[in-house]
Amino acid sequence: MNNTVPLKKNYEFQRIFKKGRFHAGRFMTLYALENRSGTNRLGITASRKVGKSVKRNRIKRLIRENYRLIEDKIESGYDIVFVARESSIMPEFDDIRKEMKYLLKRLNLLFQEK
Repeated sequence: MNNTVPLKKNYEFQRIFKKGRFHAGRFMTLYALENRSGTNRLGITASRKVGKSVKRNRIKRLIRENYRLIEDKIESGYDIVFVARESSIMPEFDDIRKEMKYLLKRLNLLFQEK
């Protein structure tokens, strides 16, 4: 993740949740807020409702890897937070990829493919 800096502080997450735009999917919700820097800042979170620590960490790893693969197609200058949602089934790698692209398109953060 060359052009992305991690979000770590709670107040940064809270600011994005309050002021940012969001769209929900089946496995995750995406929050986005424009920042003043030329880089993206990424945060990934999963509450205990998602499952035990093994499941939460697996979903966060899947989200992080999918983000890394499509990072160059994402507009710069945004704070982005992915929130894993409670689901009865464990999402596969491709499910996360499809949903991530869908959510990024809905919030106009993905470069238009020609």
